[in-house]
Amino acid sequence: MNSNNSSLSDKSSKIIFITGGTKSGKSAFAEHLAKNIKKLSYVALSENNPDDKEWQNKIKSHRKRRPKDWKLIETTNLLNTLNKEVGPLLIDSIGGFVMETIEREHKEWLIKMESLISFLKKRKSITFIVGEQVGWSLVSEYKIGNTYIERIGELQKRITTLSKDNWLAINGRAIKIDEISLEIPT
Repeated sequence: MNSNNSSLSDKSSKIIFITGGTKSGKSAFAEHLAKNIKKLSYVALSENNPDDKEWQNKIKSHRKRRPKDWKLIETTNLLNTLNKEVGPLLIDSIGGFVMETIEREHKEWLIKMESLISFLKKRKSITFIVGEQVGWSLVSEYKIGNTYIERIGELQKRITTLSKDNWLAINGRAIKIDEISLEIPT
């Protein structure tokens, strides 16, 4: 159901994008979709903060769910990882890329985002990307919060246009949004 003639499912892209809010089930659903992919590398895109007990518990629960044969890459440098890794990837989550560049000026952010999009376009292997839906509720009273909301929204819109399949996880359910949506003309 696209507003133009080129259906997202007709693209040669091998990107599967899963987005949703906090505790929506997006990571678990991405892992479910990827479970039969051989030689998959799981890119945990965040800093490991050993002093944050809640974060450590979240990391433990994610590790328990994942198949033991998946290669784990813990990094904050997604561009370097995409430059080196040619096999199947599951990136969880793209918000880590935004946070890694949050202090940068807007022009530098645009350059980083374009580099990311370029790397994603060149990928030949299947790539699952998990992303956070934000901005549906409270607006941050802090500039950094609003910068994050704007940048992740902009980036995820770009990823959606590249993706073969786009999913929305909400309340433990997954909706394939390509089948029930129209692309908004720009």
